[in-house]
Amino acid sequence: MLEIASSFRRLPGYLDTPSYGLPARATAAALRRATREWERGTLGPCRLDAVVDRLRAAYATLVGAMPEDVALAGSTSQVVGMVAASLPAGARVVVAEGDFASVPLPFVHDPRLEVRAVPLDRVVPEVMRGADLVAVSAVQSSNGAVADLDALATAARLTGTRTLVDASHAAGWMPLRARDFDVVVASAYKWLGAPRGIALAAVRPEAAWVRPVNASWYGADSPWTSLYGHEVRLSTAARRLDTSPPWQLVEAGALALELLAAQGVDAIGRHSVGLASELRARLGMPAGASPIVSVDGVDPAALARAGIRAAARGGRARLGFYVYNDERDVDAAASAMRVAQAA
Repeated sequence: MLEIASSFRRLPGYLDTPSYGLPARATAAALRRATREWERGTLGPCRLDAVVDRLRAAYATLVGAMPEDVALAGSTSQVVGMVAASLPAGARVVVAEGDFASVPLPFVHDPRLEVRAVPLDRVVPEVMRGADLVAVSAVQSSNGAVADLDALATAARLTGTRTLVDASHAAGWMPLRARDFDVVVASAYKWLGAPRGIALAAVRPEAAWVRPVNASWYGADSPWTSLYGHEVRLSTAARRLDTSPPWQLVEAGALALELLAAQGVDAIGRHSVGLASELRARLGMPAGASPIVSVDGVDPAALARAGIRAAARGGRARLGFYVYNDERDVDAAASAMRVAQAA
């Protein structure tokens, strides 16, 4: 049992973190508090800059970056679109077949770019053949398959290929070295346990080629003195790519990420992957390397009737184990799976 498990309300059978993570008690309380302040007109936007700094620092800790590397956005697709728009016409982009649509679509729908989709296990060889940028999820949303990020980083370094990694299903439990890649982005409402509406991107200093396509007053080093006019000077750090923060969400988001950072990614990964591995073993499935378990021939609606919350993805039932799950959830899921498969 992880120390931070007690920070969450126990919700038996909740195995749908890949869709959205549950909030810690402190996270939910901060969201309610911000709503009250908004309702009463006492919300103070200027003081929230320090909270955004906490978000940057916690995300940097979780993905192996520096706080000054971190840019604030509203969604992963917004960041991916910014990367796509930063590429020159004719750029060759490699993506993984079947990846979550927010990763390939900004490139596919930019008529200036040439996009090649290959199976996940062919991404690295395709990069070695020649590409201008590779964009891939660290962990596949549909089935939990894990990309070989070490091999990808090596291939990109050898070929001079730019890199974008979507860590939405990895950040929080998987050790990452964000500075091995140009951009590592994550939507924070999944494994990071924040409210929906926050995405964070670690952009290494060498990736100055990423342009502030959505340039905002908040991308300045002193945003509150940069509200007006066309001569605002943007930061030279990653915050040049910021969009303005969702004021009602940032305190809840910072608390969520700080809780995970205090526990440590290694411990969270061992716990979460361990529970998923136990379920796979009980079901006679091959071992896996992520907390996501994807099972053929099972209707998530049947699991719901047995008290297990899962999702339907790619024609399979998808379950995910995280910090607030324990052996009782493995027992319940295994039992529900056997009943559903026998039906």
